[in-house]
Order: sequence, then structure tokens, then C-alpha cells
Amino acid sequence: QVQLVESGGGLVQAGGSLRLSCAASGSIFSGNVMGWYRQAPGKQRELVARINSAGIKTYAESVTGRFIASRDNAKKTVSLQMNSLKPEDKGVYYCYIRQLYADNWGQGTQVTVSS
Repeated sequence: QVQLVESGGGLVQAGGSLRLSCAASGSIFSGNVMGWYRQAPGKQRELVARINSAGIKTYAESVTGRFIASRDNAKKTVSLQMNSLKPEDKGVYYCYIRQLYADNWGQGTQVTVSS
């Protein structure tokens, strides 16, 4: 069983920054992928960024150059540094881990960007 706990969401003005963190516990295996999805009101959940255990990162085109994902394998954490935030970045951000062909999700953290 895997638990993911996110922190760091909040309200920020456009152009500002926020940092999200996610700590995983439970049965964590090597070779996993951790990352972030987000869901805006009325929209489907979409990938924001993911990073595998070797440190290879993938970003959504809309956040490339503004967001930076990182992870600490020893601490079983993944973070998302979000810079130059835009109102369209608003949504609930979910941490996830993919391992053994299964996904586990955090409870989500709200990010609101005011214009």
C-alpha cells in the first residue's frame, strides 16, 4: 500500500512562484515514475510533469521553461517548483507514483493564481 501526501499549494499572484512537495510512504519499489497532474474546473486531469527514478523528466508543453520537477529517491519525495505562474495554471495538483503497472495518487492540493 502506498500513501502520498502533498503540500505547498495556495494562492499567488500571476507571475509569482509556488513549490509543491509530495512525500511517499509504504511499499515503494525502484524503477518508479513520480510526478504531477493537475485538474482545472470542468477539465480533464492532465499531466504537468513526471520524473523517473533515473532523473529523466517530461513536462507538459504549457509549463516547459517555467516549472521544474525534482525528486529525492532516498527520501521518496517529488517536488514541483512553479515559476511565472499564470491564471491558467489554476487547479488541483495531484502527486502520483507509477510502479508495477499501477498508479497511486495523493489527495490533491489547490493552486490558485490571481490575475
